[in-house]
Amino acid sequence: MLTLQARFQSAFAMQDFHTSPDFDAVQHAAARIAPFAQVTPVLRSASLDALTGCQLFFKSENLQRVGAFKFRGACNAVYSLSDAQAARGVLTQSSGNHGAAVALACRLRGITARVVVPRNAPAVKLAAIREFGADIIPSGTTQAERDAVMAEVLAQTQAEVIHPFNDARVIAGQGTATLELMNQVNSLDSVMAPVSGGGLLSGTAIAAHALDPAIRVFGAEPEQAGDAAESLRRGERVTGWIPDTICDGLRAELGPLTFDILRTHRAQILLASEAEIIAAMRLLWERLKLVVEPSSAVPLAVVMRHRATFAGRRLGIILSGGNVDLEKLPWLPAA
Repeated sequence: MLTLQARFQSAFAMQDFHTSPDFDAVQHAAARIAPFAQVTPVLRSASLDALTGCQLFFKSENLQRVGAFKFRGACNAVYSLSDAQAARGVLTQSSGNHGAAVALACRLRGITARVVVPRNAPAVKLAAIREFGADIIPSGTTQAERDAVMAEVLAQTQAEVIHPFNDARVIAGQGTATLELMNQVNSLDSVMAPVSGGGLLSGTAIAAHALDPAIRVFGAEPEQAGDAAESLRRGERVTGWIPDTICDGLRAELGPLTFDILRTHRAQILLASEAEIIAAMRLLWERLKLVVEPSSAVPLAVVMRHRATFAGRRLGIILSGGNVDLEKLPWLPAA
């Protein structure tokens, strides 16, 4: 007999949103979320260009609603639901930004949101989920523990599951950030986004290659949460990695769908150390005058480590979010 968790995983895998979205899906998502999502600015810094030896174009998704790109995918998924599906409410899991995004999207649509949240979620992100009106269900910190709690709640509620990254509706929504970026900036030769579960980078690759098949797609990942880089290196999805990184938004592992998309689009994933990430985060605060969280700083950390790779390039970077506990900035002395 299958366990609750196994039944949940099997049922989720059978859903029609478990196939890769195409560029049409990204365009439809852009139209669907247009009444709700912000068109975020692209910022420049002459000093960061000089420091890195390339031209950097920062798509500032930290200025998106809920303070992260996650609102794009969550909003597209929630507003893709039929009325019958919406009436059952939404169930998801998240360490923060996705949970807040789903909570807000559900509030805007007037439906119930339930979010399974690991016990180590940052307080600032937990508060946002609660403030947007979601029911919070605590769980352990591993993927298996989260899935087990999801299975129990799903059995009780029959809610509509919106996966934080392994979901075509979410991926299409995330791809709208790159669609906007490439409409705002001409002649980019490369794009980069942080990678965790791979929803943002998958959407980035789909949108970017539809608009310019020759553009290079890079992912940025912490060394201490490097399962995506290792998965693409091996040609098979690495699971069970225990991340140990300051980047709380980059602790998930690739899903089956996102792994296939990134492999198909030949995304190249580069790594940065914790010290490099913290230094890059501080630079972004100083030079762009923006509040960004550690996960947002990983692309700049990667560019600074791999200067030769990016020398002379016109690189679009997705600044993924700006939700950070101001009492625990990583360059402050430990209390």
